[in-house]
Amino acid sequence: MRFFNTEGPVRADLHYLLPPLTRWDLEEVLALIEQKKYFLLHAPRQTGKTSCLLALMAHLNREGQYRAVYANLEVAQTTREDVTRGMAAICSVLGRSIEFYLQDPSIDAWNQTFGPRLTPEDRLLRLLATWASADERPAVLLLDEVDALVGDTLVALLRQLRAGYSQRPQAFPNTVILCGVRDLRDYRIHARSEPAPITGGSAFNIKAESLRLGDFSEAETRTLLQEHTQETGQVFTPEALQQVWTLTQGQPWLVNALAYQACFRSREGRDRTRPIDAAMIDAAKEYLILNRVTHLDQLADKLREERVRRIIEPMLAGESLDSVPLDDRDYLVDLGLLRRAAGGGLVVANPIYREVLPRMLALGPQDSLPQISPTWLDEQGQLDLEALLAAFLDFWRQHGEPLLKSAPYHEIAPHLVLMAFLHRVVNGGGTLEREYAIGAGRMDLCLRYGAVTLGIELKVWRDGRPDPLARGLEQLDGYLAGLGLECGWLVLFDRRSGQPPIEERTRVDEALSPSGRRIQVIRA
Repeated sequence: MRFFNTEGPVRADLHYLLPPLTRWDLEEVLALIEQKKYFLLHAPRQTGKTSCLLALMAHLNREGQYRAVYANLEVAQTTREDVTRGMAAICSVLGRSIEFYLQDPSIDAWNQTFGPRLTPEDRLLRLLATWASADERPAVLLLDEVDALVGDTLVALLRQLRAGYSQRPQAFPNTVILCGVRDLRDYRIHARSEPAPITGGSAFNIKAESLRLGDFSEAETRTLLQEHTQETGQVFTPEALQQVWTLTQGQPWLVNALAYQACFRSREGRDRTRPIDAAMIDAAKEYLILNRVTHLDQLADKLREERVRRIIEPMLAGESLDSVPLDDRDYLVDLGLLRRAAGGGLVVANPIYREVLPRMLALGPQDSLPQISPTWLDEQGQLDLEALLAAFLDFWRQHGEPLLKSAPYHEIAPHLVLMAFLHRVVNGGGTLEREYAIGAGRMDLCLRYGAVTLGIELKVWRDGRPDPLARGLEQLDGYLAGLGLECGWLVLFDRRSGQPPIEERTRVDEALSPSGRRIQVIRA
């Protein structure tokens, strides 16, 4: 029985799949190869790049006009700046790949005999020239994980490819496709041999095109899910199909992971007579996030990078990105963390990532929380909002100051501490949803626990700015209207310099929104 794939390239005999060659413009790719171009394919991790390269290699070799070979260069990542070891690793991978995919052991034998006698600056160049010259059919080389290489090893690779470029196709590969997460423009190569960082564009200025592999469309997402229905008879309800699309926006790994968890891991989903419904998809989402599966954990690890922090921190706070360099914004789009919305502007790529980012950032404060008795629950186990407010005020006065220091992003530390507290509240019994928008100067939270829904807006009062109360009441009014609520919380974090300690300045007042909704204004 086939299943939804979440590890490595797809295989038609094992996995539900969309034919990889339909996911990019094959005519364009074949035209570039016919024109003897060198070009790039890039996309975020686990979106199907390797599957596309392997399918292209198989297509070219089946047609017989070219000799195509795929090689993954990630093994050379560990060599770092050691060009001798790096080139030896790359040439070894190429020799073994040519033997495996083309049943041609001669290049691996040549590399073992002559490779060690050559300088690292010449070894790859000579190997590729030997391979390209050995057959009248033009050679096509597909190099995966190129951006896993660093420093002088990466520079040596790019420059040797550039050095042989003019000899193609008789004495060098007709076409080379470099594949990785980032576009070549994002390569910032810090090489010991260079006085200053160099860009990928300057080291590899023979690049003709840069192709990006996109996410699934809504129609493709449904087609993939219905592969399961055709094979097993188990249907997805219309609401479940829509929920998969809404949560993932077609991110391939997320689509497969949600469906795999719902259909193959959950007890209800393994009953093939039971339809997969939206509640099962939501449960699958929670499982993926709470268990920090590899894909989401790797995503969260990126939050430590300074280039990522410079964008995600103001974005979570609702601040403008005017001062953030375009290169940094493009970098996060290439990583798949953000996307450019149809109407303009940057947004988090999908609702699951939108939930994962602040959750992961709140783990430090959450792990630092003291033991808190759930005084916010009544005798029936229902959420009591008055008791919750009292519990938060008491918690904030006692523990707010030290917990702020445990948050990884200083500018949104209060947001993260509050979310850590609320996660303790909803643990096992509710959900916490987040919304944030660039330039709005706020973050909105929706806490759901049983029959109770609470809308919360977070704003920060900084030096040189007016009291955010009036603007906050207006914004919260619109948020509560969308939730169908008549009351909510407005939390104003006072981050101005020279303020009294948190325990002295924390208080709560009541105010009315412009539409007459009753608002608890928490000044913290």
